[in-house]
Amino acid sequence: MSEFENLGLAPTLLKAITELGFETPTPVQAQVIPRLLQGERDMVALAQTGTGKTAAFGLPLLQLTDAADLATQALVLCPTRELCLQIAKDLAGFSKYTPGVRVVAVYGGAGIDTQIRALRRGAHIIVATPGRLNDLLRRRAAKLAAVRRVVLDEADEMLNMGFQEELETILKEVPDAARTLLFSATMPKSVAVIASKYMDKPEEIQVGQRNAGAERISHECYIVHARDRYATLKRLLDYYGDIYAIVFCRTRIETQEVASQLMADGYNADTLHGELSQPQRDRVMQAFRDRKVQLLVATDVAARGLDVNDLTHVINYNLPDVANHYTHRSGRTGRAVKAGISIAIVHMHETYRLGIIERIIKQHFVHKEVPSSRDVCQKQLGTLLERIKQLPADDRRLEPFMPTINAALADMTREDMIRRLMLMEFGRTLDYYKNAPDLNARTQHRPASHSAQGYERSDRYERAAPASRSAHAPARSERPERGERPERSERPERSPRHERAPAAPAEAPGEVVRLQINFGHRNGLTPAGLISLINRATPGPMLRLGRIKVMESVSVFEMYERDAHGLMPELNQREIDGRPIQVVPVSTFAHGGDTRPAHPTPRPAAHAPRSAAPGPRGAEYAPRKYAHKAPRTPHAHE
Repeated sequence: MSEFENLGLAPTLLKAITELGFETPTPVQAQVIPRLLQGERDMVALAQTGTGKTAAFGLPLLQLTDAADLATQALVLCPTRELCLQIAKDLAGFSKYTPGVRVVAVYGGAGIDTQIRALRRGAHIIVATPGRLNDLLRRRAAKLAAVRRVVLDEADEMLNMGFQEELETILKEVPDAARTLLFSATMPKSVAVIASKYMDKPEEIQVGQRNAGAERISHECYIVHARDRYATLKRLLDYYGDIYAIVFCRTRIETQEVASQLMADGYNADTLHGELSQPQRDRVMQAFRDRKVQLLVATDVAARGLDVNDLTHVINYNLPDVANHYTHRSGRTGRAVKAGISIAIVHMHETYRLGIIERIIKQHFVHKEVPSSRDVCQKQLGTLLERIKQLPADDRRLEPFMPTINAALADMTREDMIRRLMLMEFGRTLDYYKNAPDLNARTQHRPASHSAQGYERSDRYERAAPASRSAHAPARSERPERGERPERSERPERSPRHERAPAAPAEAPGEVVRLQINFGHRNGLTPAGLISLINRATPGPMLRLGRIKVMESVSVFEMYERDAHGLMPELNQREIDGRPIQVVPVSTFAHGGDTRPAHPTPRPAAHAPRSAAPGPRGAEYAPRKYAHKAPRTPHAHE
């Protein structure tokens, strides 16, 4: 007898999920299913990725659907087309023995005319991405007047991707009497705002700790120099020979570079990013599910909805720009009550970000040493010997050839024979690792959980700063927020007041220009996040920034014209969470407001107020918040 029978599910649904292998409900299913079937209140359910949320809301939705009524009765909103397709596929499987229920998936990247025709034929449940559903509402192809239940799945991710306006437009089309069900892995303020605005005294169900990572996932980190990031990835792949993993990168370009290098180096890898067509994405994802591809190199957005239960590892080639995204990344492994390992390859100067993530997942990273060449060889040799021992001893296919083999090897000792056979199988690995360097960054660093105190606001999307906050801090230097107290050994020696102004440039650097970027408070951008973004786009010498103003949907910042010419092309070929970055020059500092000249009235730097705008005309006009830092050599995979 299945334990699902105690949850009040209909026999037709029980028959379908039994065939799918469902036996014991997960904690979120055990708590959510009875409440959705029997209650009438709105609900907020917090549970990690991979805990069975689709069945938790999908089974009750199907049971409460009236197949005789052709109107749309339920709406499921999710952030990506992959997750949309996965949910629709799961609902179709659950309703195998429930006649007449129609589930229609609508998402971007597919023909809208086909989706319109499917909706006109009737859709009891619509599973949609916010952007495409808004298009269908504008065309009056989707009708939500009869919707009784709305599910916001991965609500935190939808808001991180900038869908707040689309969500609010859709929710305004839904009847006030409709029941709203919000499912999320984390509960940032933006999700709480949506809940308070569109939900009526919601019941909250929390599985595990709020915003915490799954306990069955172990979190490991390796501290390396940026130039050694790819070499570290290869070293780990060689050490874990039977690894089946997703490698997360920040950008589409980086995923292509890493996947191409891995394939060129003989690894069974492929890439998944937002520029692939839907047939290409389907092919890659199916090959990965079938384990024809061992390593999938992906961006955060592209991997959403990728439901694979057997992943052994998740590898963070870079830490995510949004700290909360780490929860979603690591949740790809450790699914279906299985253990998993989440690995972070961390640049030695960004270890403070580990502390931010630790506070979110309520777990600590295990700091590990990158395996040495001897460690890798020892591990691979052990794997090879185990494979040899597993070969059947009673296989007689060589029997006719044994006289020839014995005659040819008669003059060899047992040790010589073993050594030569091992070299034949293992010689290339020994040659490759003969002079392999130590990849660990040998530096004194405090534990991440301590070094991160006070840094939480410097992660790009952790908390939106007030628009008036000024950030004259140099790109390439992220300062701790107020309240951070460095260790005494780290404090610079105090200098006399008249010596605190930075050294002046040798010559006038040129005109100051204002640039506008198409991200703002709505997308979670902060001044510190903008500085971090510029740092990653310009891995050469430090650039100097002036005023920064973060507004609702755009941000404006100042810099020297000569630096802007190099920065704009770099930023304009990048993307954040699948959305292309657009940086353009503007003539004013804010929309319809500030029209002050780029060059303020000069004054001595030692007496400049903290909010002073940049004064580029020489040493005495350089504001105190400009700082210099030794140039560094850029690396391809930093």
